[in-house]
Amino acid sequence: MAVIVKYIVVRNGEEKMTFATKKEADDYDKMLDIADNLFEFLESSKIKLSEDQLEGISLLLAENKDKLVSILRGVNPKKKAVKKPEQKESTPPKAKAQKK
Repeated sequence: MAVIVKYIVVRNGEEKMTFATKKEADDYDKMLDIADNLFEFLESSKIKLSEDQLEGISLLLAENKDKLVSILRGVNPKKKAVKKPEQKESTPPKAKAQKK
């Protein structure tokens, strides 16, 4: 018989998602906390949106918080560090001199 451990994120008595690891469940729960805070922030703004729109925008922002933080810091998310292509050696490495 196998024992399977599942981590279930529950909000307001409703099961939201099931995870195999505690870290994944904690990360998802934290994302939902951020979305709740964003929902309240957007709801109190002068912009009038429906509840569905507020929820969708809040989840979108919370799910992409790392990109959003960069944008808020003034960093263009499309610009990434350009990696230089690796240069291939045109000549084989020198053989080590053999001792006589």
